[in-house]
Amino acid sequence: MIKSLIINPGSTSTKLGVFEDENLIFEETLRHSTEELKPFNLIVDQVEFRKKIILDFLKEKNVDINSFNMIVGRGGMLKPVPGGTYKTTDELIHDLRIGFSGQHASNLGGILARDIGDSIGVPSFIVDPTVVDEMEEESRYSGNPELPRISVFHALNQKAVARRYAREIGKKYEDLDLIVVHMGGGVSVGPHKNGKVIDIFNALDGDGAFSPERAGAVPVGALVRLCFSGKYDQGQVMKMLVGNGGFNAYLGTNDMREVTKMAETDEKAATIKRAFIRQVAKDIGSMACVLKGKVDQIIVTGGIAYDKEVVAGLKEACEWIAPFTVYPGEDELLALAQGGLRVMNGQEEAKDYASV
Repeated sequence: MIKSLIINPGSTSTKLGVFEDENLIFEETLRHSTEELKPFNLIVDQVEFRKKIILDFLKEKNVDINSFNMIVGRGGMLKPVPGGTYKTTDELIHDLRIGFSGQHASNLGGILARDIGDSIGVPSFIVDPTVVDEMEEESRYSGNPELPRISVFHALNQKAVARRYAREIGKKYEDLDLIVVHMGGGVSVGPHKNGKVIDIFNALDGDGAFSPERAGAVPVGALVRLCFSGKYDQGQVMKMLVGNGGFNAYLGTNDMREVTKMAETDEKAATIKRAFIRQVAKDIGSMACVLKGKVDQIIVTGGIAYDKEVVAGLKEACEWIAPFTVYPGEDELLALAQGGLRVMNGQEEAKDYASV
């Protein structure tokens, strides 16, 4: 039996999970107030603060820190890497600390895992960070050499549900051609071919369907004119695209449950919800073309997958492409634990960040 501590930092919280193999013993979300975080100028400055809170919580729960066999943290904004489980090497930790591809709370995951793992003499890992990049070369061209398409998406959950589906039907993930649709605060639709996500819409800042918080692929000319209108600065425009875009912009909420309730009596809200379904369906269709129509299964996941109307709309539009499997929600703690277990059990070898 392998006992693991899983650490998934968010902007104002740190989610913890304690597992024995794949069995969750308990989980907890440690929340951090604005006042508590105010003294820290940079995200990386929060390491000792969060580590103390984690260790204090485990002590309160009477969990012996020395009982863990591995520590796994959420992967952060590293350089683009292939999917997999990575050892928390010095090079990896350095790039998390500087925020190689950007500042984000997830950068703390690997740092905290390494610090705690080293303190008790056990291995530490990260799994499938958001910067997983397995795109084929032709997927990188946007139409302008100064604006290459990049891979930023919900790699952890997408790969976890793809592996789950493969396991449930008794096949290898690497032997399947899948389209995975993650619908949460952001939306990402990826074609998985032979274990690699060979194309992707940048879920963070500018591709694909709009979502509860993100504007998606808005008309380019109109965006350029908006940027040079003199009405907004760069920060304000970025907030329109990421954070205050999508359902937030149209309906003032990022909660699909509220959108659904509004749509029952408000035709505008109903139309916007149908537009969301259509945009996601178009993304699925385009990725089916990437796979040349050879799609074994379409997998729908994320919080919005709980919405039966959304799932039904996607099936109506796309079930002619391939059958649907729905895994509502996301279980990032389990996905991280499974990534570490695959290495600890000898199913795969941990990747070395410096060599990829």
